[in-house]
Amino acid sequence: MLHLDDIASHEELFAWTGRLLTQVIEPLGRGGTAHYSPYDWHTRRFGPPRPLPPAPVVLVEGVGAGRRALRPFLARLLWMELPHEESWRRGRTRDGAEQRDFWAEWVGAELEHFTEDPSRPYADLLVTQSQKGYEVLPGPVTTVGPDQEVTQRDGPSAVC
Repeated sequence: MLHLDDIASHEELFAWTGRLLTQVIEPLGRGGTAHYSPYDWHTRRFGPPRPLPPAPVVLVEGVGAGRRALRPFLARLLWMELPHEESWRRGRTRDGAEQRDFWAEWVGAELEHFTEDPSRPYADLLVTQSQKGYEVLPGPVTTVGPDQEVTQRDGPSAVC
């Protein structure tokens, strides 16, 4: 599994596509081991390279994983169906007061990213959380038909 928090940085919240392609996707695509330098959000610098061996499935997790430039390399796109406010609350809780300034910048950057490059409309599967665990549902890309509307933004679909 690769967490996009290891690829992004304070200076490049969403400008990391080239690094992901050259350090991870291209080597794995050739059947080789990828090597990426994980970012340390506390020291604000990249650490020593870490190997990511080829595997039948490599899960790339994080905001931006379904962006336009990466979709051709994805076998499946899963979208975690969660209101923005809830995901931001979870992130703030995880990161604490130390990253308060980061979160002030992140919220706007995330909204801008998904406005310019939405992922949800291309999701093969939607993952929702319930009190008993998670439910996996067909995504917009697999359920679109002539009588269905697809949202062109991230967030829950509007029912007409």
